[in-house]
Amino acid sequence: MPGPRPASEADRATPPPRDTATDVVRWAAFSCLLVPLVLLGYGASLAGAAGTALGLAAVTGACRVLLRQSERGAARLAAEDRAPHRGRHHRTGTGSHRGGRHTGGDTPVG
Repeated sequence: MPGPRPASEADRATPPPRDTATDVVRWAAFSCLLVPLVLLGYGASLAGAAGTALGLAAVTGACRVLLRQSERGAARLAAEDRAPHRGRHHRTGTGSHRGGRHTGGDTPVG
């Protein structure tokens, strides 16, 4: 039975990508549960703790939407950077299909 594959230099140099927006939202959801419990533990009213929980949940939801929108925008910019720029009307080449008169460069001389 072969043992585990040793990590190459490339494997050690680039850690696996992390979804940081998901991590932020998880911590925010955790705080939405923890903060009201702490408030109740310190003698706040149930209505005050519930209001705090709802406020934190609203802020967490808005931040999640903004983070996802930012990630999509960053992914779009990265995709545009990888794609070659073709110029106006997405033409390829450097003038092979352009209109206009051609000056005699390739005409035979008689």
